[in-house]
Amino acid sequence: MVSAVKARRGRAADSLEEPAEQGLEDVLVKLYRCATVVKGGRRFSFGALVVVGDRNGHVAYGYGKANEVPPAVEKGIKQARRRLITVPLRGTTIPHRVVGRFGSSRIIMIPACEGTGVIAGSAPRAVLELAGVKDVLTKSYGSTSPKNLVKATINGLLQLRTRAQVEALRGVKLDLPPEPEPAPKPMEYYVDERPEEPEEERAEAFEAAEPQAARPSTVEERGAGEPTAAQD
Repeated sequence: MVSAVKARRGRAADSLEEPAEQGLEDVLVKLYRCATVVKGGRRFSFGALVVVGDRNGHVAYGYGKANEVPPAVEKGIKQARRRLITVPLRGTTIPHRVVGRFGSSRIIMIPACEGTGVIAGSAPRAVLELAGVKDVLTKSYGSTSPKNLVKATINGLLQLRTRAQVEALRGVKLDLPPEPEPAPKPMEYYVDERPEEPEEERAEAFEAAEPQAARPSTVEERGAGEPTAAQD
């Protein structure tokens, strides 16, 4: 009986452990320090706002608190990995314009053409870059708190829908121009544009390029191979 209970507890503990995520990156957005006054003085604690993503459509945020900085960051990363969301992308940007809200913060995200970059503040930039968005325009209103902006950005990303998802939800076919597909990069080949030489000229050039036999330079070397006048 005891062994069965231990086995169940072990399986429950294994289920609570976070899955091994491959290729995830984390960014520390903001580090908060809190001080509480006690009888012996001040006692400090730290809070870490962390964003985690794989730059391929998966992102999340976490907030960890501890008495030291490293444990707070680790708690934030662990919390973020447990709440990853999937973000639909359209090439290097988002599918459509969206407004994210949280508290008194509001952020507007607009698709941009390739090469624009991520035009955003530090907190929304961390979320968008780790989500895999490379070109987007943003504008924030209201509170500039990093916590609110990160949560508002996540709220906006959760509202994104692809054309296929909208058609499936509405049960209709959208009368819109087809989505542009990324053009494959052309393969580069080296082309020798020099005119071809006749075979005779190439043969002469090859013979001229052959190294000549080394000739004796010193008197001793010359005398060893050829008889001199004195010897005759």
